[in-house]
Amino acid sequence: MPLVEETSLLEDSSVTLPVVVIGNGPSGICLSYMLSGYRPYLSPEAVHPNAILYSKLEEARHLSIVDQDLEYLSEGLEGRSSNPVAVLFDTLLHPGADFGHDDPSVLHWKLEQHHYIPHLVLGKGPPGGAWHNMEGSMLTISFGNWMELPGLKFKDWASSKRRNLKGDRVLPEEVARYYKHYVKVMGLQKNFRENTYITSVSRLCRDPDDNDDGQDKSISAQQQIEKSKFITRNWEVQGYQRVDDGSHVPFCLFAENVALATGTLDSPARLEVEGEDFPFVFHSMPEFGAAVSRGKLRGRVDPVLIVGSGLTAADAVLCAYNNNIPVIHVFRRRVTDPSLIFKQLPKKLYPEYHKVYHMMCTQLCSADSNLLSDYTSFPEHHVLSFKSDMKCILQSVSGLKKIFKLSAAVVLIGSHPNLSFLKEQGCYLGHNSSQPITCKGNPVEIDAYTYECVKEAHLFALGPLVGDNFVRFLKGGALGVTHCLAVRQKKKQHLFVEREGGDGIA
Repeated sequence: MPLVEETSLLEDSSVTLPVVVIGNGPSGICLSYMLSGYRPYLSPEAVHPNAILYSKLEEARHLSIVDQDLEYLSEGLEGRSSNPVAVLFDTLLHPGADFGHDDPSVLHWKLEQHHYIPHLVLGKGPPGGAWHNMEGSMLTISFGNWMELPGLKFKDWASSKRRNLKGDRVLPEEVARYYKHYVKVMGLQKNFRENTYITSVSRLCRDPDDNDDGQDKSISAQQQIEKSKFITRNWEVQGYQRVDDGSHVPFCLFAENVALATGTLDSPARLEVEGEDFPFVFHSMPEFGAAVSRGKLRGRVDPVLIVGSGLTAADAVLCAYNNNIPVIHVFRRRVTDPSLIFKQLPKKLYPEYHKVYHMMCTQLCSADSNLLSDYTSFPEHHVLSFKSDMKCILQSVSGLKKIFKLSAAVVLIGSHPNLSFLKEQGCYLGHNSSQPITCKGNPVEIDAYTYECVKEAHLFALGPLVGDNFVRFLKGGALGVTHCLAVRQKKKQHLFVEREGGDGIA
């Protein structure tokens, strides 16, 4: 649906929104939920297993978590995220999850419409983001209840749709449907716009404290009105919306705050080696899965080369293995490397991934480079080049080179977000401004409790952009951002009341 048909915001570019959210995956959805006025409170009957945290929560039981001191509540907590608010919110939503417990949340939610902060959530596809594009045959790494968003249990949704969950882990397509339904059932549709592509997010002005002379000589009448309402036009967001006939309708929005919730799956990481652009080299699981489904690799004698040691590469190994396609599996690490993801997964819950890890450890390449019939592991190897005759050259850590004929190659070594709409591709926001933003190696540098970018005021980042790659933890970003904006809104209202009662200047 075109933006121009649903809102006057694109027709009247003089309007400035308090918040524009870029990305409509679970991070953007959860942020919209909280900006819409939903507030979490400690449940009357709840008792948290962490006695110290529970004591702190009891001190301000009458306040929503959004209105409390997040730094105070987060102090001393430990978890699988480097962001303290993410750990806090996770332990409130899933107490004892890291110890294998499935305890109920200690929170209950209230819709307080007076806390609504006007916002738009812009996404390329339907709500759910990249979940709609994931390979549907593989189970999620996380349990279904860890995928759920506040206020709607995943199992309750599955039961209402008469979907039979055979285990705790679910298919990505089920998760995608859940997120799309969530936006509808929570009444968030008015805040979402699909088929939107961002081309530019640029800074228009700085805070008054940042101005050298403290004067704004070029301020327009509209800006004066907006300043009187304490909404500052900080950002200009440009892009286009793709409509049903395939045409592009450009738009321009102005915002006081922008929240980046794009995820990091936009651009697959590359090896940057010779021949990587040949058509037989794939860079995503959906590409490879589609080739397998179409039967392009059926009956091939030559193996498929799979590069990578993460779970996506393991999915590709399973896909090939289950379709009787021989595999050469190449990765740089030792099989005993303690940082391998397989070492963090319980065998009983993730038998298929431990099957892959077992093959990685036991079905190793021989000294004479003879391949096994179904799968051969090449630890501590890397690709030197691909050749036009569908051959590849591998090199071991000792420098020994090996040449193999392939039927296809799949490079699955991570991905980068597409932040081309920001200056310097967004690199300046990272901990290392000379490198691209990545989930693990170089996330966006943020304030630990507000999720505001350290290097750019009124710009927020959450989810994989700040290192929270699991849905369990990205929900903490929504709490941090909402807390920050709520505090600032209160300050503005207080200032407005002071001015109204003082010299009459708003």
